[in-house]
Parts: sequence; C-alpha cells; structure tokens
Amino acid sequence: MSQHPIALLIEKADKAINEEDFDTVVDLYAEDAVLVIRPGKTAVGKVQIRNAMEAIAAHFDRSLDVRQAGMVILETGDTALVLARTLVSAKNSPTIERKATYAFRKDAEDRWMCAIDNSYGHEVLDAGA
Repeated sequence: MSQHPIALLIEKADKAINEEDFDTVVDLYAEDAVLVIRPGKTAVGKVQIRNAMEAIAAHFDRSLDVRQAGMVILETGDTALVLARTLVSAKNSPTIERKATYAFRKDAEDRWMCAIDNSYGHEVLDAGA
C-alpha cells in the first residue's frame, strides 16, 4: 500500500528541517500559512515561517531532529486534517512527543500545501492562542 501524498510531504518536511534546508521547507507551505512557533506565538506567511525555522534551528544548536511516530489523515475535497504523533529532539533537549495537528489544502495546481502547522496540538489551548 502506498503512502498518502501528505504523509510523503510531511516526511520531506521533517528531512528538510533536520538538514536545515529551509528553501525546501518553505516551499511546502501555502502563501498564507500559519506556523505555531510555540503556544501563544505564530508566524504567518512564508517569510515569517522561514525566519522562525532559522531561529528554531539556532535555539536547538543546529541539532534538531523531527520525526513522526504515527499519523492519521482525514481528507475531504481540497482539505485535509493530519493528527500526528511528532517526536522532537536535539542535543540540548530530550525527546519530546507532541500530538500535532496540521491542516493541508490543495492549491490551484492540485498540490497539497500546508496551511496550518501546529506541532503543539491542543497545548495551544493552555496558552490562550
């Protein structure tokens, strides 16, 4: 059985984040995408997302390792919700498991693009975001 196209995109994004290939990362986002940097703080649009990704890499001493340990993709029409178990670690941080939520939508060229990247999942409720 082949992987869902969105699962392949998330795998590509994780690899690019780990390798600090920010051009590839940003290309996977919609123009108006939202990235939850941490509960209560977001980046909107590709420029802010790229800046946030660079700052996050620096925060983790350029040793960030992001990977998925399971996901469910709920799709209807041009919209998909991804519920994922995301593992985040770095040399200056122990492995943390997050219950992430991602929203994808198809663009005019029928490509899936990340519209909302919320690796913190419901934790954003605690911050009032």
